[in-house]
Amino acid sequence: MARPPRNSPQRLTGLFLDMLAAERGAGPNTLEAYTRDLDDLAAHLAGTRTTIATASTADLRAYLGTLAARGFKASSVARRLSAIRQLYRFLYAEGHRRDDPAAVIEGPKRGRVLPKVLSIAEVDRLLAAAHAGANDAARPDAERLRALRLACLLEVLYATGLRVSELIALPAAAARRDERMLVVRGKGGKERLVPLNDAAKRAMRDYLGRLAELDRDMGSKWLFPSFGESGHLTRQHAARELKGLAAATGIAAERVSPHVLRHAFASHLLQNGADLRIVQTLLGHADISTTQIYAHVLEERLKSLVRDLHPLGET
Repeated sequence: MARPPRNSPQRLTGLFLDMLAAERGAGPNTLEAYTRDLDDLAAHLAGTRTTIATASTADLRAYLGTLAARGFKASSVARRLSAIRQLYRFLYAEGHRRDDPAAVIEGPKRGRVLPKVLSIAEVDRLLAAAHAGANDAARPDAERLRALRLACLLEVLYATGLRVSELIALPAAAARRDERMLVVRGKGGKERLVPLNDAAKRAMRDYLGRLAELDRDMGSKWLFPSFGESGHLTRQHAARELKGLAAATGIAAERVSPHVLRHAFASHLLQNGADLRIVQTLLGHADISTTQIYAHVLEERLKSLVRDLHPLGET
C-alpha cells in the first residue's frame, strides 16, 4: 500500500495519534475519540479547499463556528478545540508546521456543570431491587444469573467508583482473592489501588459461583464474560441493565448510568467527611482540578458545620 503524502491529513493526524499512544499511554477509546474529532476537522477543511497542514487561525475559528450551528454544546466544542490545540502544538514542536494557528484561539465560555448525583436513599433502593431479583429462587436460571450479574455490577461500581471501562474489564481473579483492595488499570495504563467492601466481595463470589454451577463461565479470564469480540460485557450493555433497574424502582432511567454511580460514590464519600485528595486518588484523576467538580458537596458540608457548630450560628 502506498504511503500517504508527507503533509496529508491522514499522515499528520496519524503521527499525532501514535505519539498519544506511545508517550501518553492513550487507550483505544481515547484514540478513537481523537480520531473522530480530527477526521471531522479534516473533512471540513477539505470542503473549504484547505488542509490541516495549511489551515490558518481563521480557518480553525470558522470550523469551530460551524459546530455551534450544528447544535454542539459548549462542552463538546471545548473538547474539539482541545484536540485541535494538541494536534497543532505537536505539529509545531515536531517541525511539521512553522506556526501554531490554534494557540491564540479561546474556547467557549462554559457554565459550571454539576454532575448528576443520586441520593444515598436512591442508591439503597437500587441495591435492594437488584438483590431482590438475584435472590428470587423461583426465576428461571438465565434470568437469575442476569440478576446476580446486575447486583454484582452495582455493588462493585458503588463500592469503588470505577469507570465503566475499568469495571467491565475486571479479571475473574478479582473475586477469587481475599484481599480488601482491587488493583485497577485505568487511563493511560496507570494502576491504582481501590478498597473493596464486604458487600461487593460477596456479590462477586455469589455471581461467579452461580456461573460455575451453570457452566456459563466459558473459561473466561473476565469477571463479566461475554461471547462478544472483547470477551467481556460491553459498556452499553451494562448501562442498559442499570437503566432497566432504575425504571423498575421508580427512578427515571435517564438519571442512572455507570457514570452517575461513579459520581454518587465520590459525592457520598465527601458528604461523610472524606478528603478531596483521597477521592482524587480513588477515582484515578491525574489532576485535582478534575475532582474539584465535587467541591459543591464540600461547600454544603462546610456550611452545615458552621451552622451547627459555630457559637454564633443559627439557632
